[in-house]
Amino acid sequence: MLSVEAVDLYYGASHTLRRVSLDAKKGEVTCILGRNGVGKTSLLRAIIGLNPIRSGRIRWEDRDLTGLPPHERARAGLALVPQGREIFPRLSVLENLATGFATLPRSLRHVPDDIYTLFPVLKDMLNRRGGDLSGGQQQQLAIARALVMRPRLLILDEPTEGIQPSIIKEIGRVIAILAARGDMAILLVEQYFEFARDLAAAYVVMQRGEIVLSGRQSDMDETAVRTYLTV
Repeated sequence: MLSVEAVDLYYGASHTLRRVSLDAKKGEVTCILGRNGVGKTSLLRAIIGLNPIRSGRIRWEDRDLTGLPPHERARAGLALVPQGREIFPRLSVLENLATGFATLPRSLRHVPDDIYTLFPVLKDMLNRRGGDLSGGQQQQLAIARALVMRPRLLILDEPTEGIQPSIIKEIGRVIAILAARGDMAILLVEQYFEFARDLAAAYVVMQRGEIVLSGRQSDMDETAVRTYLTV
């Protein structure tokens, strides 16, 4: 289980995260909801080690990650699919996938067959440059690249942003399959409420760097959650 305990994060004098705590269990999707600028991406970057925290603790599988650099957290089983995808546009699809090998022992440096089962469109595009793919295809590539790392915690930052509805549905299907396997915790930042609601087993809602609502999806008060999402 991922455990984030009373995390405070600053950008200079700006107090960006305020005593943030959450858990994410294997076999479940935990969604982080909130408007733009409330600290969702900052929280993900803190978990992966890209933003150093001022106080608090981050634990994963009973291991304290708080002082570890990002590459050590990746070796511990964490993988991030960043907002905006951040694929390498001049590399081929296969070369983009191969960048996920960096944290793996040599014996595991191959693309698992289930990647192409989850994302069959990629198999037909292995030699195409990443920059030539559509936005939806690039998002699928970004998720596939993270899965190549064999993560046990998959962190997704707004995977539906700028994506056509048919691909959003495909991405939702893949996330549901991954969660159902039971060996991976999934942390999902999302503004598209219906997408998050339908996938989440648990949720937290952020406002001004704090968690203001949290609970199980089955007990969610949708009206209350939506008040923190509307502008």
